[in-house]
Amino acid sequence: MGSLSIWHWLIVLAIALLLFGRGKIPELMGDVAKGIKSFKKGMNDDEDAPSQTTASRTVEHKADETK
Repeated sequence: MGSLSIWHWLIVLAIALLLFGRGKIPELMGDVAKGIKSFKKGMNDDEDAPSQTTASRTVEHKADETK
């Protein structure tokens, strides 16, 4: 009794189609896919960024400049 049968899922799907319409669901899925792609791209950019920033923050000290 605790699990959902195929009939339950069909009813849920029918209600979702009535609420959102046929055109909205693919549009929402496209937006979700774009969001995931943007997130992955941002994560890859963040992984590349620390190696570049650490090289630009390196400061060399010379012995004659210390007081």
